[in-house]
Amino acid sequence: MPSSSINPCTTCGACCASFRVDFARDELQSEGGCVPDGLAVDVNGRLCRLRGTDHSPPRCAALVGTVGVQAACGIYEWRPGPCREFGLRAPQGLGDEACARARARHGLPPLPM
Repeated sequence: MPSSSINPCTTCGACCASFRVDFARDELQSEGGCVPDGLAVDVNGRLCRLRGTDHSPPRCAALVGTVGVQAACGIYEWRPGPCREFGLRAPQGLGDEACARARARHGLPPLPM
């Protein structure tokens, strides 16, 4: 596959190692959703947080690999809403302002828009 057609999100992972990820409790598997319960910590009666994203520095427990080299979400098919929505404001779903901030935190240049 030519490098120009590779989705940069499959090698980046900067967002997964930059932001806290809170999501609705009903997204947990035990509540009928898809997010594995073991990857969540309670925030309150309605919210959970992906394990590791409240650490300093944050790093989602589901992130596999090295940021900026080869990184992937270990629960991609079961990720919560905030992860699914990340980057959707950008024209092609990649490279919005939040993405650029996350990449900068890891010494990576912004993606072309």
